[in-house]
Amino acid sequence: MDAYRDIVPERIVEELYGYARALRGARILHINATPYGGGVSELLRSSVPLLRDLGLDVDWKVIAGRPDFYRATKAMHNGLQGAPQRLDEAEREAYERCARENAAILDGGYDFVVAHDPQPAALLALHGRGQARWVWRCHIDTSEPNPDTWAFLRPYLTDYDAAVFTMPEFVPPDLPLARVETIAPAIDPLSPKNLDLGYATARQILDWIGVEMPGRLITQVSRFDAWKDPLGVIEAYRLVREEIPDLQLALVGSMALDDPEGWEVYGEVSGHAADDSRIHLYTNLTGVGNVEVNAFQRLSEVVVQKSIREGFGLVVSESLWKGTPVVAGRAGGIPMQMPEGVGGVLVDSVQECAEALHGLLSDQQRRRELGHSGHARVREHFLLPRLLADELRLLATLSAPPPELNGAAPAAPATGALSGC
Repeated sequence: MDAYRDIVPERIVEELYGYARALRGARILHINATPYGGGVSELLRSSVPLLRDLGLDVDWKVIAGRPDFYRATKAMHNGLQGAPQRLDEAEREAYERCARENAAILDGGYDFVVAHDPQPAALLALHGRGQARWVWRCHIDTSEPNPDTWAFLRPYLTDYDAAVFTMPEFVPPDLPLARVETIAPAIDPLSPKNLDLGYATARQILDWIGVEMPGRLITQVSRFDAWKDPLGVIEAYRLVREEIPDLQLALVGSMALDDPEGWEVYGEVSGHAADDSRIHLYTNLTGVGNVEVNAFQRLSEVVVQKSIREGFGLVVSESLWKGTPVVAGRAGGIPMQMPEGVGGVLVDSVQECAEALHGLLSDQQRRRELGHSGHARVREHFLLPRLLADELRLLATLSAPPPELNGAAPAAPATGALSGC
């Protein structure tokens, strides 16, 4: 933890140590659906060792599931973000069967259990709380969920002591909980994806994997997911190439265990890019990992994140931390990271994306200014110790008996350290 003192504002580090002392001796469990390939697993990979270094007894466990479970939870994820398709009976049965199997083998003895996203949400109802306080941490945009999907998930949430969302706007209608918190995610500045990487080393990495450097490069780093609009990114890039013919585009995506649609989207993107040798496609399963992503984000003149719906988008803060400006969709938690005039440009269409890219690629001074302001904002608000302080603050307050709902409407969302940002 002491390694972060020269990077993170001192007041945040001291606050974190204070909450850790208050929770010393408590047993904490985090549960999610995949050990790699997504933002939640990245956060836990960094968070759990740091929490242990602070003297806390913290475990991270991953639920086990068959392919039909992951197909069901992907459908739930899409539905909670507003997709129109309904869960069919087979998907409901697969979800509930897997939840029962995992609940049956879940260890007891924890003081706090944090279930991340819809995949493990049913564990509380099927396992029982024991002596633990349970928190549901929702990382996705559930502001306008498909009513059918929400009606299926909602009953499993009623016994949770608290729910956490990235933004107040994400709290779904008629959430059956009295305690609601908003806590934004954060990046780990000392992880291999974000640590300092010299220009010569970064250039050698990209040269080695087939990206011609020095060269004009824009990059999108994300899952191969329709919500990230990779086809729209290709269309915007092609518009820009009419004016900047030597431009290259890299689409760097992670394939996660719990995302069965990833290869389908990858195939579609590959088909659209097949006739252009200046479009590069990479995944974590074809030799591109965190260090390579670091190099892409540092050597790109602009990073793109053209999301249609987005929970937070860690890649935005990752890029801004490296001083690289971002052109991003005006979706979810992205404007929180780069409000007007800070870090980059928000867009609402392919045409706006192309215009913003062309404008930044044509103005080096503006790129530098936006990169500088974005780095400063991430340092103040979106680094890992701030996230851990907010989470430990919540657990400390949950040590008191939970309030009774008594049929009353849930309380208004409470804001964490980012209120007013």
